Amino acid sequence: MFDFFFKKERQLESLIDLYLENLTRTQEHFVKAMETCLDEGLCEEFGFLIDQTHKFESKADEIRDEINLLMYSRALIPESREDIMNLIEQVEIIPRIFELVLHLIRAQKIKLPEFIKLDVKDLIRISVESCELMIKQIDLMMKNRQGIRALMATIDRNESHCDHIERSLMIKVFDSDLDKVDQLQLKELIIALGEISDQADRVSKRVNIITLKRRV
Repeated sequence: MFDFFFKKERQLESLIDLYLENLTRTQEHFVKAMETCLDEGLCEEFGFLIDQTHKFESKADEIRDEINLLMYSRALIPESREDIMNLIEQVEIIPRIFELVLHLIRAQKIKLPEFIKLDVKDLIRISVESCELMIKQIDLMMKNRQGIRALMATIDRNESHCDHIERSLMIKVFDSDLDKVDQLQLKELIIALGEISDQADRVSKRVNIITLKRRV
């Protein structure tokens, strides 16, 4: 019986590793798509990278379903099972935000004006850094290693920095001579981009709580 449970736990760890690897691939294609959009506009390459981002996001859904199926087969004790399932639900919001941002740009044919491009690049860079640190946190949690709180502190600082950039972008957009419709489209886009670091911060804090519960 013990061999059965250990095997289930190893399978679960492997699936979560695969899920996180796929999240990294999704993130990489999102970043490439945004870089292409900022440098070249709404071109064919941008459309291709959107499709690639969607492909990896869809793969993440498949892996998540495998994780849930395995946990329903009692891979973990009920309390831990609920923690992991809730955590994955929170993590999967992030690739959905990636897709939302890209589809907002494509569907509304948003053109990013030059005067906000540097700030947008900073917002993306810091948000992606938070996602990478969040992935490291989850890996440390699964391996029962130290360092989770230090990563949480960095993610929290990044989230505050992103909030500052987001507010600055809003001021620049609404102080500009852009058409009101363009301003509102950019507002929606900026809010969506800002949600990446917000969600990474939420996941980070949840990882820390799960880790603390294990020590009680």
